[in-house]
Amino acid sequence: MPLNAVILSAGRGSRMGARTADRPKCLMEIGGARLLDRQVAALRAASVHDIAVVTGWQAQAFDGRGLTLFHNARWSTSDMTDSLACAEDWLCEGPTIVCYGDIVFTPATVNALVSQPGDIVLAYDPHWSTMWSQRFADPLEDAETFRLREDATVSDIGGQPVTVGEVQGQYMGLFKTEPAGWRRIQAALRTADSTGSRRDMTAILAALIRQQHARIPAVANQGPWYEFDSPTDLEPGTASLAELDRLLHLETHGAHGTSPSPARGRS
Repeated sequence: MPLNAVILSAGRGSRMGARTADRPKCLMEIGGARLLDRQVAALRAASVHDIAVVTGWQAQAFDGRGLTLFHNARWSTSDMTDSLACAEDWLCEGPTIVCYGDIVFTPATVNALVSQPGDIVLAYDPHWSTMWSQRFADPLEDAETFRLREDATVSDIGGQPVTVGEVQGQYMGLFKTEPAGWRRIQAALRTADSTGSRRDMTAILAALIRQQHARIPAVANQGPWYEFDSPTDLEPGTASLAELDRLLHLETHGAHGTSPSPARGRS
């Protein structure tokens, strides 16, 4: 069954200031290429069949890029999980890689997700403290709890850590879901709505683990990756981008970067 991918890029990205005044974060040009260029290149190298973007803020900026577009019309008042639901047709159809619009990653990490059995599989960075120390004066200020069982399934995610011991890694905003996994996420969202509970992505994953005693495997990141959430991430992320571009054989030229290859079989 073909493997598809969905990039979640509906949000305003206001923490990036002027850089996202006229475009979503994944269309920011950093180091001579857009984040989207790198995402598409990594996904293509991992044999992803079709790629879609869930749009919201400045949706027209994605026109003519050869990608399938889903639109979250309620992007300004909804959660990441609502954006994901806009791609429900694909999520019900077969295995799908889901990634946030402000991260870059390697094909090897995508391949690890695909190879790991499970209807939901998360990618995480076991060496998170290096990146978080570059980005924050106090790494625990932004980090979330993330703990694994001996069988490498997630036992805790998304809480506020008090000690480093509660953080065995950081969820990257990159995961695989099968149709059965999407049905589990939908059920957890319905429960959250009925109880008034948090419905952001890590809260829903935590609810699955807590309420359904779900086994959600996790695979360790392989190679350079980075998250670009605010202007302070630009300078420390430059080295990771340069390393990733070499690995992807991505040509970076001027302010325009490179254009993603057209998606196959979709419009």
